[in-house]
Amino acid sequence: MALSHAILSALTDRSCSGYDLAKQFDGSVGFFWHASHQQIYRELTKLEDQGLVTAEAIAQAGKPDKKLYRLTAAGQTYLKEWIAQPAKCTPTKDDLLVKLFVGYLVPPATMAATLEHERAQHQATLEAYRDIERTYFANPEAMSLTAQFQYITLRNGIYYETSWLAWCDETLVTLGNVPVEEGGASI
Repeated sequence: MALSHAILSALTDRSCSGYDLAKQFDGSVGFFWHASHQQIYRELTKLEDQGLVTAEAIAQAGKPDKKLYRLTAAGQTYLKEWIAQPAKCTPTKDDLLVKLFVGYLVPPATMAATLEHERAQHQATLEAYRDIERTYFANPEAMSLTAQFQYITLRNGIYYETSWLAWCDETLVTLGNVPVEEGGASI
């Protein structure tokens, strides 16, 4: 997936300024696709040049004009064609897994501390997802079609974080059973 697809997807519901898109990427879309504000603005310019989005300048008192971007018919067609293509499995790039792969080089307590730090971050993300679920998807039977598809992506995040936490807890138990070598420290 390219950033362009994420931006076009974000513009399907409503017109947005670059700033609004960046805030959206910091929130909902940002949970599964990260982009800096600079990347978003650069990509919006490309999409506008390609005719996939259009921008309307909105005058603001005492400020520079604000551009509101919206998806064009060509942009929607492009997005539909992309959706119909099979997705490629994204390779995992995870610093923690590389560290664990050679974790025998440090005392088990060092790896356990690293895992505990990561665990806290994943627990916080899971709690944020659960809050979103309670706030926006409390009644799945009454959801609009749009909300149903958004809920599907949220559920993926919940499953991912739950699974990650279970794996982490299992790994911490394993590290607790690793014999400490000379000069090492136990957990």
